[in-house]
Amino acid sequence: MRILDRSAPGAPDRVSRWRRPLLDALLWAVVAAPIAGARLSPPSPPWDVAMLVGSLAVLAVAVGSARRWPLVGLLLAVLGSLVDGNFVFAIPVFSYLTGRRSAGAAPAAVVFGVIAVGGTVLNLGLLGTGAATWFLLASVLLFAGVFPWLVGRYRRQQRELTDAARRHVEASTRERRGAAERIRLRERARIAEEMHDSLGHDLSLIALRAAALELADDLPSAHRAAVGELRASVAAATERLHDIIGVLREEGRPAGVAPVGETVVDLVDGAREAGMAVRLDVEAGAAEPPGMTGAAAHRVVREALTNAARYAPDAPVTVALAPAGDGIEVRVRNGPSPADRPPTPASSGSGLLALAERVRLAGGVLDTGPCPDGGFEVRARLPLPADPFTGVPAGGWPAVPPDPEAGDDGGGIERPVDAERRLGEARRRVRRSLVTALAAPAGLALVLSLVYYPFATAGTVLSESVYDRMRPGTARADLPGLPRRQLTGPLGTSEPGCEYYTDGNFPLAAPTWRLCFTDGRLASKERITQ
Repeated sequence: MRILDRSAPGAPDRVSRWRRPLLDALLWAVVAAPIAGARLSPPSPPWDVAMLVGSLAVLAVAVGSARRWPLVGLLLAVLGSLVDGNFVFAIPVFSYLTGRRSAGAAPAAVVFGVIAVGGTVLNLGLLGTGAATWFLLASVLLFAGVFPWLVGRYRRQQRELTDAARRHVEASTRERRGAAERIRLRERARIAEEMHDSLGHDLSLIALRAAALELADDLPSAHRAAVGELRASVAAATERLHDIIGVLREEGRPAGVAPVGETVVDLVDGAREAGMAVRLDVEAGAAEPPGMTGAAAHRVVREALTNAARYAPDAPVTVALAPAGDGIEVRVRNGPSPADRPPTPASSGSGLLALAERVRLAGGVLDTGPCPDGGFEVRARLPLPADPFTGVPAGGWPAVPPDPEAGDDGGGIERPVDAERRLGEARRRVRRSLVTALAAPAGLALVLSLVYYPFATAGTVLSESVYDRMRPGTARADLPGLPRRQLTGPLGTSEPGCEYYTDGNFPLAAPTWRLCFTDGRLASKERITQ
């Protein structure tokens, strides 16, 4: 016996290829059973076989079209009931499938409305059926058509709710994983930035000290060569550090922060101790700024001093902090390097790019460029925080671009907020479908009764007091309070010479009294028990 492995490639496709036709065949057998049973039961007129074949063919078309066009199957079942009453057993099935398989509710509502209006015109206008027959057919449409459709609609909403819940779980899981990955990357970028800024700055100062020692007049030539090799080794190590950090750094997202407690004054003092000629000018009102602005100012000074030590050793450097409107201005300017300075490694420019991004994130603007005298200047204009305790910039934080890892890049990955909204909408649709499935049939039945009752009872109500006063043998013309209209008698109880009236029972206005006449006189009267 061969067992189908559903995990094998193509197995689900093979299953679906035979599963749907098998289910359709089973559905056709179920809806065809009542019709075939009635047509094949004796006595059978000669044309019953032809009618059976035609009915089975109509049902086959209805079942075959019910997957793609479910309303077609429903219409075929309703039209078939005009020829064979046993089609009524197929109407609830196709109504349920219409609600389960149709995306929208409007087409089905229109079809039910057309069926109701067309059936009313056909029965009351063309065929002349009684009000009771019309009410029975309308009730069949309501409870065999509308109610199963509402149940199918509710089941479809439940399936959509399940799908929305699954997508919400997937989006939340994806968001948690993305958040963990972003935290990891940001921490890696922060560590890389700290290594670049701290170690790069320290190595540059070491190289500066070595360069100063190399230029000393009283240093023996052997020691001078060793110091030169040391300076070159430190410069090479700085470049290798820069390359390694480039692998770890997250491009465009510098996240380095100043060492705890270190100020711009500390930076300048450290540079002086390393042998740099640095002058610090701090105007009144431009003390160490707090929060993001202070970190950015510290970063600007540190990067500028590092670059000056690497590319212009022995050149004088000026660091200035001054108020500028509602912010501060940080300027670091170094003079031209002496012509006889040792060679320095080429610059990649990534430090200034990262510095510009840090200043931008703080809400400021960075300008860099050479000076007319051959030196170089770094100038940053930074806003002061609106709240010195929170450090939020006065202009607000800049907008963060969409993060593809979080699914907000518009590339088709559903974000958790969208999945949450979709789940909420699915829940509301399920609740509305449930309320509609329960309340709509009752409401429509009440409306149908209110429409049918006045029409059915008009001129047919015989009160019990009038009925009690009627005496057998009285001529029909002499009976007091006899209604002007009669009702159709109960099925299978109609007798010649008998008339039927109602006591006005709601909502069916069923026959209550039976009056039988012989030669124009009341022969008997009887209360009909249902």
